[in-house]
Amino acid sequence: MIERRIADELLTALEESPAVALLGPRQVGKTTLALELAKSRPSIYLDLESEADAAKLSDPELYLRQHADKLVILDEIQRAPRIFQSLRGLIDSGRRQPADGTQTNGRFLVLGPASIDLLRQSSETLAGRIRYLELSPLDAGEVDEDQVDPLWLRGGFPESLLARSLPASLRCRRDFIRTYLERDIPQLGPRIAAETLRRFWTMLAHQQGALLNAASLARSLAVDGKTVASYLDLLVDLLLVRRLPPWHGNVGKRLVKSPRVYVRDSGLVHALLGIEDMESLLAHPVAGGSWEGFAIESLVAASPPGTEAHFFRTAAGAEIDLLLKRPGDRAAWAIEIKRGLSPRLGRGFYHACETLEPMRQRVVYSDAERFPLSEGVVATSLPALCMELSQA
Repeated sequence: MIERRIADELLTALEESPAVALLGPRQVGKTTLALELAKSRPSIYLDLESEADAAKLSDPELYLRQHADKLVILDEIQRAPRIFQSLRGLIDSGRRQPADGTQTNGRFLVLGPASIDLLRQSSETLAGRIRYLELSPLDAGEVDEDQVDPLWLRGGFPESLLARSLPASLRCRRDFIRTYLERDIPQLGPRIAAETLRRFWTMLAHQQGALLNAASLARSLAVDGKTVASYLDLLVDLLLVRRLPPWHGNVGKRLVKSPRVYVRDSGLVHALLGIEDMESLLAHPVAGGSWEGFAIESLVAASPPGTEAHFFRTAAGAEIDLLLKRPGDRAAWAIEIKRGLSPRLGRGFYHACETLEPMRQRVVYSDAERFPLSEGVVATSLPALCMELSQA
């Protein structure tokens, strides 16, 4: 099993909360992580896609009361959203009348996608009783320096990353895309033609890291702006796309108001665009945007829970690729992302830093050596900056 940074967060959450929801796209490793955790404590695992396991929950309270001394892992929870009401009753009953061997915290671990309806139902029913954790694909802070480029090319889904060959990896990602479009999304409710959503997803990949231009996307798809917004909301809710908001504040300057949009997994970007190997990637116009999105996902994942992520851009051209404001820090970290061995900064970065007075100024580039670029600005590798963000 690949060691995941979130494993410690999951253990802490189970110690502090009766129920924990581990959310993320399919094939990201939720079940693997849960089953690994189950080896360390009395547990029972139920896959709600299995008819046999689903049948056990025909009377959920009756069945789950028999396992009050175990961690109950409920996989594919979106298949039985009504069970949240039963979980609430069992949690409250256990708190009021704890029996011998009954746990009050760490009773339920539910696994599923981060769909709007699922989050709404669980948050309304289990308010104050559940904690949410997001499991993203593997990132640069979880691999060695020499594995960063393969991770960038193949993406962070374990099956794709560990595939025996590049063609096998690409097939994994194409199958992933097809499964989402033809099976998973229709099961979650939205009635969207698979080919239309594929075109939209591919357009976002072509424009990786660009400012959102909903009107242009709507014209290309021959739909209205509200429809484009609903498509984007869906992919964001499923943790497949990131909408990076602009920094806002009273700085006396005209600030860009549109978000930047990224397909979150770089391997999916490359699969959507038909990029098969590193040579093709480096020659493709999307290479810079793909690397930027890959770095942003890694840095956000490495930051402490509660970190706020933005970009900064003024109408005059002052710009910072990523601002990370961690809980407790007096100011944000200003991070510029470059692909190459000789990073150079434009005046726009320095002008933006003069305005915002960031806590730290870092430039991510493609080598392992750390060195100062200018007063207060340090060039560093992506894995090293991930470690610095997680530890500082």
